[in-house]
Amino acid sequence: FGSRLRLLARPLPSPPLLAAMSAKASKASKNADSINARLQLVMRSGKYQLGYKTTLKTLRQGKSKLVLLANNCPALRKSEIEYYAMLAKTGVHHFQGDNNELGTACGRYYRVCCLSITDPGDSDIIKTLPGME
Repeated sequence: FGSRLRLLARPLPSPPLLAAMSAKASKASKNADSINARLQLVMRSGKYQLGYKTTLKTLRQGKSKLVLLANNCPALRKSEIEYYAMLAKTGVHHFQGDNNELGTACGRYYRVCCLSITDPGDSDIIKTLPGME
């Protein structure tokens, strides 16, 4: 009984540690918000291809400027796209959400595993994302 009481009576983390943990979480959420905002700008003013097959086509043709992959993209598919992107000298960004969230960020009501940006339009997503990885 005494050991249980000692476990329950542990001191809480110090306030600076709590502040650092919340700052890290808020920085990640701000980062995700900025990516989503840039992605919405691409959807409005740029050109893009959604989906695995069309992403591979744009990579093979050399038209793709940036590829976004959902974090639950299958490993074989992910490695294949990364290989094609390496050959095409194209940046790959691993989106922090799953395919449902990537589809929602694109303004679609369906799941999106792969997204290829061929023309960023008014967005600066090409300059900002590959340097973040």
